Amino acid sequence: MRHRHPLPRLWLMTDERMGDALWDALERLPRGGGVVFRHHGLTPTERRALFAQVLKVARRRGLVLVRAGGQPMRGESGVHGRRGRGIRTAPAHDRREAIAALRAGAQALFVSPVFPTRSHPGAPALGRARFGSLIRGLDVPMIALGGMDARKARSLERLGIHGWAAIDAWTKAKG
Repeated sequence: MRHRHPLPRLWLMTDERMGDALWDALERLPRGGGVVFRHHGLTPTERRALFAQVLKVARRRGLVLVRAGGQPMRGESGVHGRRGRGIRTAPAHDRREAIAALRAGAQALFVSPVFPTRSHPGAPALGRARFGSLIRGLDVPMIALGGMDARKARSLERLGIHGWAAIDAWTKAKG
């Protein structure tokens, strides 16, 4: 299946804890990057309204906007963790989950948590070796997620990652 957009290599994962930092993160994400819109804690009306605002920024900045969750959104480029139109991505925390997602039609996997992350405090991280074992031989683009930044992504390049995703790497003040 051909997509309207190429699969981005750099991704922003959104959620409620970002607050107003969401807008700075959207501006920091390079043109052609991707956004996985989550914000699951909002009411359907609030979620649609925020999605519409994010979509305006995404269009202006040339970003691919993928929706997580079951509520379809006007203007989405694809879906995360669900069946749908456009780009289909899925989370994978272990090999079994990765294979199930591929069988369900995922065209890219967000594999996590690669490193310790504030999003899931205390959750065991895969680390480089287990991450490499998990993705080995799976013929689909792999997006590394969990404690990621550009430096850590470079350390995973030899494993064949397609790209990386983060929250904090896009919300931290430039310094």
